[in-house]
Amino acid sequence: MVKQVNAAHILVKTEKEAKDLKEEILKGKNFADVAKKHSSCPSGKKGGDLGWFQKGQMVAPFENAAFNAKKGDLVGPVKTDFGWHLILVKDQK
Repeated sequence: MVKQVNAAHILVKTEKEAKDLKEEILKGKNFADVAKKHSSCPSGKKGGDLGWFQKGQMVAPFENAAFNAKKGDLVGPVKTDFGWHLILVKDQK
């Protein structure tokens, strides 16, 4: 059972923007570079890096997506009250 996730994310205002950015990443663009350029979250300056977190630290839709993914997955768009997220699951333990 996954107890902690190490992830990065990109936060944008619209589902369309999230889908477009996901497509760019899947075609080979670097996730961190896309986060630095497009993410509205302060973590964007660090390439979207959120570090390690456990259950109860993130809003439910974000947490559910991150904990149900596998290491290396690019998940989303995921809608929260903050906007639309793309989540890169970097590691799990």
